[in-house]
Amino acid sequence: MPPGSGWPGDMATPDTAVATTPAQVAAMAAAAQTIEELDAVISMCRACPRLVQWREEVAAAKRKSFAGEPYWGRPIPGWGAKRPRVMIVGLAPAAHGANRTGRIFTGDRSGDFLVAAMYRAGLANQAVCVDAADGLRLNKTRVAAAVRCAPPGNAPTPAERATCAPWLDAEWRLTSPTVRVIIALGGFAWRAALQMVRNGGGTVGKPAPRFGHGATVKLGDVTLIGCYHPSQQNTFTGKLTPQMLDDVFLRARALASVE
Repeated sequence: MPPGSGWPGDMATPDTAVATTPAQVAAMAAAAQTIEELDAVISMCRACPRLVQWREEVAAAKRKSFAGEPYWGRPIPGWGAKRPRVMIVGLAPAAHGANRTGRIFTGDRSGDFLVAAMYRAGLANQAVCVDAADGLRLNKTRVAAAVRCAPPGNAPTPAERATCAPWLDAEWRLTSPTVRVIIALGGFAWRAALQMVRNGGGTVGKPAPRFGHGATVKLGDVTLIGCYHPSQQNTFTGKLTPQMLDDVFLRARALASVE
């Protein structure tokens, strides 16, 4: 989906700069002064050739059940409050979820499971997350991914993770003054969140805290909470239940003093 075409929430225009190398990602991320500016440049990134090819091939071929729908097919910016009290960090967009809808954790079963729990905890205004124009609003909460493009097999390479990391660092720089709780969805998001805080000048002890569902650690003024990722594998097998997710979000809401 080209910028300026009217997609809901698209901050980019045909004049938005495009990062094509890791060095350009780092420079543009460091230069972003507002969330809107950051979202725009993230959504135009082309620094990882394998991810660019995959996300665009998926968007062109489409899943049969979505054959009549347009696909976003670009990197996915963070989404939610500009001054959040709670920040949720996931791994990467789903090929036929956020890569289709243009909004993280929207349009797939993982998103359905996650947003329903956010609604029950009072962090979202509705339990439905269909597309970027469905009316969903988050209550003092922001959701971001450590990797912004849908990867083949849901597995970005170490180099792709490193190239994308400055985007998350910049998002943290712009939102951290108000954030009191980070929820990391899965082990990789946990490690990404620790590095994000460390790169932002925060305190992370050694050895680094270990991930686990419900694991909780204080990082200065911020509390990091671990949560199993709401993947179909975890939710279908019962490794992650609605009650387990409710417990994490309700604790996060209380710690962050979200009204």
